[in-house]
Amino acid sequence: MTELIPTINEIVKYGLQPNLTTDKDERNKSLEKSLVKIYSLYFDIEYTFDETNFPDFDKHKYSDLRQKIESNFPDFGFYKLAIDFNNLDNKEDEVIGDAIDDLTDITIDLLEIKWRIETNSLADGLWYFQLIFYRHTQQHILNLLNYMKQKNG
Repeated sequence: MTELIPTINEIVKYGLQPNLTTDKDERNKSLEKSLVKIYSLYFDIEYTFDETNFPDFDKHKYSDLRQKIESNFPDFGFYKLAIDFNNLDNKEDEVIGDAIDDLTDITIDLLEIKWRIETNSLADGLWYFQLIFYRHTQQHILNLLNYMKQKNG
Protein backbone atom coordinates (compact mmCIF):
# COMPACT_ATOMS: atom_id res chain seq x y z
CA MET A 1 0.00 0.00 0.00
CA THR A 2 2.98 2.32 -0.26
CA GLU A 3 1.58 3.51 -3.59
CA LEU A 4 -1.80 4.52 -2.20
CA ILE A 5 -1.06 8.05 -0.90
CA PRO A 6 1.07 9.07 -3.93
CA THR A 7 -1.65 7.80 -6.27
CA ILE A 8 -4.34 9.63 -4.30
CA ASN A 9 -2.23 12.80 -4.52
CA GLU A 10 -2.00 12.45 -8.30
CA ILE A 11 -5.79 12.46 -8.58
CA VAL A 12 -6.80 14.95 -5.91
CA LYS A 13 -4.41 17.64 -7.15
CA TYR A 14 -6.99 18.48 -9.85
CA GLY A 15 -9.49 19.41 -7.14
CA LEU A 16 -7.03 21.18 -4.88
CA GLN A 17 -5.10 23.26 -7.42
CA PRO A 18 -7.04 25.26 -10.02
CA ASN A 19 -5.80 25.90 -13.54
CA LEU A 20 -2.90 23.47 -13.57
CA THR A 21 -0.76 24.16 -16.60
CA THR A 22 -0.36 20.79 -18.21
CA ASP A 23 -0.85 19.53 -21.72
CA LYS A 24 -4.45 18.29 -22.12
CA ASP A 25 -3.41 14.89 -23.49
CA GLU A 26 -0.78 14.36 -20.79
CA ARG A 27 -3.23 15.47 -18.09
CA ASN A 28 -5.91 13.06 -19.31
CA LYS A 29 -3.41 10.21 -19.62
CA SER A 30 -2.07 10.87 -16.12
CA LEU A 31 -5.59 10.94 -14.66
CA GLU A 32 -6.59 7.76 -16.46
CA LYS A 33 -3.44 5.96 -15.30
CA SER A 34 -3.98 7.06 -11.69
CA LEU A 35 -7.65 6.02 -11.71
CA VAL A 36 -6.69 2.57 -12.97
CA LYS A 37 -4.00 2.33 -10.30
CA ILE A 38 -6.45 3.24 -7.50
CA TYR A 39 -8.86 0.65 -8.90
CA SER A 40 -6.09 -1.95 -8.83
CA LEU A 41 -4.96 -1.06 -5.31
CA TYR A 42 -8.45 -1.80 -4.02
CA PHE A 43 -7.85 -5.51 -4.59
CA ASP A 44 -4.76 -5.49 -2.35
CA ILE A 45 -6.40 -4.05 0.78
CA GLU A 46 -5.51 -5.87 3.97
CA TYR A 47 -6.11 -4.43 7.42
CA THR A 48 -7.14 -5.25 10.96
CA PHE A 49 -10.21 -3.29 11.96
CA ASP A 50 -9.37 -0.40 14.29
CA GLU A 51 -12.14 -0.03 16.87
CA THR A 52 -11.00 3.39 18.06
CA ASN A 53 -13.68 6.07 17.99
CA PHE A 54 -12.10 8.57 15.59
CA PRO A 55 -13.31 12.07 14.62
CA ASP A 56 -15.25 12.51 11.39
CA PHE A 57 -13.87 13.93 8.16
CA ASP A 58 -15.04 17.48 7.34
CA LYS A 59 -16.15 17.45 3.70
CA HIS A 60 -17.34 21.06 3.91
CA LYS A 61 -13.82 22.46 3.73
CA TYR A 62 -13.67 21.18 0.15
CA SER A 63 -16.78 22.99 -1.11
CA ASP A 64 -14.86 24.51 -4.05
CA LEU A 65 -13.58 21.18 -5.43
CA ARG A 66 -15.96 21.14 -8.36
CA GLN A 67 -14.90 24.59 -9.56
CA LYS A 68 -11.22 23.66 -9.40
CA ILE A 69 -11.84 20.41 -11.26
CA GLU A 70 -13.80 22.32 -13.93
CA SER A 71 -10.84 24.68 -14.35
CA ASN A 72 -8.54 21.71 -14.95
CA PHE A 73 -10.92 19.76 -17.20
CA PRO A 74 -12.96 22.38 -19.06
CA ASP A 75 -13.76 19.86 -21.81
CA PHE A 76 -15.43 17.38 -19.42
CA GLY A 77 -19.21 17.32 -19.61
CA PHE A 78 -22.37 15.25 -19.57
CA TYR A 79 -22.88 11.77 -20.98
CA LYS A 80 -25.64 9.18 -21.35
CA LEU A 81 -25.69 6.14 -19.12
CA ALA A 82 -27.96 3.10 -18.97
CA ILE A 83 -29.20 2.23 -15.50
CA ASP A 84 -29.70 -1.47 -16.28
CA PHE A 85 -27.64 -2.33 -19.31
CA ASN A 86 -28.51 -6.03 -18.91
CA ASN A 87 -32.14 -5.35 -19.80
CA LEU A 88 -31.85 -5.00 -23.58
CA ASP A 89 -35.61 -4.57 -24.04
CA ASN A 90 -35.89 -1.48 -21.85
CA LYS A 91 -34.92 1.59 -23.89
CA GLU A 92 -36.31 3.99 -21.31
CA ASP A 93 -33.70 3.65 -18.57
CA GLU A 94 -31.09 6.08 -19.84
CA VAL A 95 -29.85 8.74 -17.44
CA ILE A 96 -27.42 11.62 -17.71
CA GLY A 97 -24.01 11.35 -16.08
CA ASP A 98 -21.56 14.16 -15.38
CA ALA A 99 -17.79 13.63 -15.73
CA ILE A 100 -17.04 16.63 -13.48
CA ASP A 101 -19.34 15.20 -10.80
CA ASP A 102 -17.64 11.79 -11.15
CA LEU A 103 -14.19 13.26 -10.58
CA THR A 104 -15.47 15.47 -7.75
CA ASP A 105 -16.97 12.48 -5.93
CA ILE A 106 -13.84 10.38 -6.52
CA THR A 107 -11.71 13.22 -5.17
CA ILE A 108 -13.80 13.65 -2.01
CA ASP A 109 -13.67 9.89 -1.35
CA LEU A 110 -9.91 9.79 -1.85
CA LEU A 111 -9.33 12.85 0.32
CA GLU A 112 -11.21 11.15 3.13
CA ILE A 113 -9.21 7.93 2.72
CA LYS A 114 -5.98 9.93 2.85
CA TRP A 115 -7.18 11.99 5.83
CA ARG A 116 -8.15 8.85 7.75
CA ILE A 117 -4.75 7.26 7.09
CA GLU A 118 -2.83 10.40 8.09
CA THR A 119 -5.08 11.52 10.97
CA ASN A 120 -6.66 8.37 12.40
CA SER A 121 -4.77 5.21 11.47
CA LEU A 122 -3.70 3.16 8.46
CA ALA A 123 -6.27 0.51 9.41
CA ASP A 124 -9.08 3.10 9.55
CA GLY A 125 -8.09 4.52 6.18
CA LEU A 126 -7.90 1.10 4.52
CA TRP A 127 -11.22 0.07 6.08
CA TYR A 128 -12.82 3.21 4.67
CA PHE A 129 -11.17 2.63 1.29
CA GLN A 130 -12.71 -0.83 1.13
CA LEU A 131 -16.11 0.44 2.27
CA ILE A 132 -16.43 3.53 0.08
CA PHE A 133 -14.80 2.06 -3.00
CA TYR A 134 -17.24 -0.80 -3.39
CA ARG A 135 -20.30 1.29 -2.53
CA HIS A 136 -19.49 4.53 -4.33
CA THR A 137 -16.06 5.28 -5.80
CA GLN A 138 -15.81 2.24 -8.06
CA GLN A 139 -18.86 3.19 -10.14
CA HIS A 140 -17.65 6.78 -10.56
CA ILE A 141 -14.24 5.52 -11.71
CA LEU A 142 -15.82 3.12 -14.22
CA ASN A 143 -18.14 5.83 -15.53
CA LEU A 144 -15.34 8.39 -15.83
CA LEU A 145 -12.95 5.98 -17.57
CA ASN A 146 -15.69 5.00 -20.01
CA TYR A 147 -16.48 8.66 -20.63
CA MET A 148 -12.81 9.44 -21.27
CA LYS A 149 -12.49 6.46 -23.64
CA GLN A 150 -15.62 7.43 -25.59
CA LYS A 151 -14.60 11.09 -25.76
CA ASN A 152 -10.98 10.52 -26.74
CA GLY A 153 -11.39 7.45 -28.91
